[in-house]
Amino acid sequence: MQRSTPELGPLPSEGAGGGGRSSVCEGCLFSDPSLFTMGMWSIGVGALGAAALALFLANTDMFLPKSQKAALEYLEDTDLKTLEKEPRTFKAKELWEKNGAVIMAVRRPGCFLCREEAMDLSLLKPKLDELGVPLYAVVKEQLSTEVEDFQPYFKGEIFLDEKKKFYGPQRRKMMLLGFVRLGVWRNFFRAWDSGFSGNLEGEGFILGGVFVVGSGRQGILLEHREKEFGDKVNVDSVLEAARKIKPQTLASEEK
Repeated sequence: MQRSTPELGPLPSEGAGGGGRSSVCEGCLFSDPSLFTMGMWSIGVGALGAAALALFLANTDMFLPKSQKAALEYLEDTDLKTLEKEPRTFKAKELWEKNGAVIMAVRRPGCFLCREEAMDLSLLKPKLDELGVPLYAVVKEQLSTEVEDFQPYFKGEIFLDEKKKFYGPQRRKMMLLGFVRLGVWRNFFRAWDSGFSGNLEGEGFILGGVFVVGSGRQGILLEHREKEFGDKVNVDSVLEAARKIKPQTLASEEK
């Protein structure tokens, strides 16, 4: 004799259980536009806050490339080349061995910010001449007429540093971060307002700097590392450091 199997009713999930509640809530969300608007508004405020925080952090020194001070031994062993048709290679220490030197490591000759700084340093040339301190610059590459076009802004000799040692020992680069920094934009407008112009030829992401090196073993008296595009050296600090240079003949007489 076969037993009859009782018919089962609908499962709870198929009736007024949890699945039903989910569909009801979804219906409430789309049936009430204010809830949807509030959700989108919250997402927008969150995104705006995140963007503001990112912009704030980008304008602090937190993400700036870290620099490492150069030792005299590191710089003096640098191979430099003259920019003549038949270039001569020599050790960088020849630049400052007798009378010290002020040396600009140019980020990019075609950059109008670099041209502005070069002009500022060139204005010191008469005072540097009185002190007997020469003014030099080094570039990391020689493209077309870039150095020739840079020369009117810089009143000193320019040499080629192919190994980029004056940009080290820890090379610092500024990429897209530079274009969201308020300081960079201030520098742009300052140079532009002063009438400087330039081009986009050559490598311009490796940051440059300015050195004041004493004669002989006197050492590096000032080292300015560009922290962002257009971060110029303080020319008063350059002149102050240059006044501390003791020419090699004078230094030997004092011994």
